[in-house]
Amino acid sequence: MSGGTARPRGGGLLVAGTTSDAGKSVVTAGICRWLARQGVKVAPFKAQNMSLNSFVTREGAEIGRAQAMQAQACRIEPTALMNPVLLKPGGERSSQVVLLGRPVGEMSARGYHGGRQRELLSVVLDALAELRATHDAVICEGAGSPAEINLRRTDIVNMGIARNAKLPVLVVGDIDRGGVFASFFGTVALLSRKDQELVAGFLVNKFRGDVSLLEPGLDMLHGLTGRSTYGVLPFRHGLGIDEEDGMGVPPARTKVRAGGRISLRGTVRESDTAPPVGEDVLRVAVCALPLMSNFTDVDALAAEPGVLVRFVDRPEELADADLVIVPGTRGTVRALEWLRERGLADALRRRAAEGRPVLGICGGFQILGEQIEDEVESRAGRVDGLGLLPVRVRFAREKTLARPVGRALGERAEGYEIHHGVAEVTGGDPFFSDGAGQALDGCRVGAVRGTHWHGSLESDGFRRAYLREVAAAAGRRFVPAPDTCFAALREEQLDRLGDLIEQHADTDALWRLIESGAPRGLPFIPPGAPA
Repeated sequence: MSGGTARPRGGGLLVAGTTSDAGKSVVTAGICRWLARQGVKVAPFKAQNMSLNSFVTREGAEIGRAQAMQAQACRIEPTALMNPVLLKPGGERSSQVVLLGRPVGEMSARGYHGGRQRELLSVVLDALAELRATHDAVICEGAGSPAEINLRRTDIVNMGIARNAKLPVLVVGDIDRGGVFASFFGTVALLSRKDQELVAGFLVNKFRGDVSLLEPGLDMLHGLTGRSTYGVLPFRHGLGIDEEDGMGVPPARTKVRAGGRISLRGTVRESDTAPPVGEDVLRVAVCALPLMSNFTDVDALAAEPGVLVRFVDRPEELADADLVIVPGTRGTVRALEWLRERGLADALRRRAAEGRPVLGICGGFQILGEQIEDEVESRAGRVDGLGLLPVRVRFAREKTLARPVGRALGERAEGYEIHHGVAEVTGGDPFFSDGAGQALDGCRVGAVRGTHWHGSLESDGFRRAYLREVAAAAGRRFVPAPDTCFAALREEQLDRLGDLIEQHADTDALWRLIESGAPRGLPFIPPGAPA
């Protein structure tokens, strides 16, 4: 594909998967970066996302973090058009519905799939059409599997969007799980004739070993389905973008070594043997709250050589921690009860009394306060917090969505806010201030800090200053690396994904799909979708 060739607007591709976590988000990001490096004006799109890990765009819209990272892969600013429907689970049976970046209410799964989802199809198609009108290509990501026959009637994210927008479909399968040939064949065979006409072929993900041993199976798959395999991506440690699955949170005792990323899918930088710059390491414990949100806040800490991060759910696991983080959560009152039930609340109080560092972020900040008045999220009314910060929180129906910039510890910091809780700070010192010293957000008392700002630790100067403060409070001879740039690490990650596509996929064939659609005359594979 020549970078100087004039291109028609509106090419597109849907990246589907045989299962959840087959690698759709990563492959989509990789294709986006590969195209951007070729000079293609490309944008990502996911019609409907279920995630507690979200982001705020420049215009103040809330979207899934995966689409924000895919936009970065495209080298463009993320917008609400890239993820028009976001579902934020509040429990096993209900979610907050965010439409074009703004919350529009809570809905049960039955209510959503029972009719509302189909009503949103026109919104989704309009958003996609607007992106296609202004970009050479739009790379769409599906959700789960396109062969979820119980949900096909109301589907707006897989074959529903592909059919309506006439998008070719590439099915990704994770061969590391096993059964990839059966998964590919079964996925196609459970689709209707019209849906099958759009399934152009397959992409094998996470292959280990000699590709020549796999090729006979790929030839047989082509004989059975009439569809080509567009690439075999090798297994690579540390490939991934920000976690997105709605209920996917790390198990309580997941551990990550120095320089490794927290999120279960991949690492920002894998350097298990990276030594600390100083004489000591720093140990960070993250309370694995129910409905944890935006736990990628701590990825920047794990990117620092000599910082070891783990998720915990028992009080004894806080004993050797130099810093304890209470992260964001979609269920603040529920998480507060969980901390008390497990004895973690008492352990946090003891830490504060001993002058040992505690950091609360968003919901975690609210938990550390004196009182929570919630008639919105849990409808629990007035609830006592842990009382570690002089803060009273009232939940407002209107959600705060913002991209603030300020200063702390003498350094510039920026972040993003996503919360219903409105904090009234009645004492202590502000966490973040403007350049003139005016309080902007948060509170500090002793070694306990709290803020509504997600993402502030990605600001390199502020992160280093805070780690030095934690090390001093802990009596550790830890020194932050002077050259760790989190934004550069993210760019390296996205370039690795682009390299993977460029080196191991049939990029000429991929471009033909994007530009011209699925090949004509693809055979029907029985039995097809049930009537």
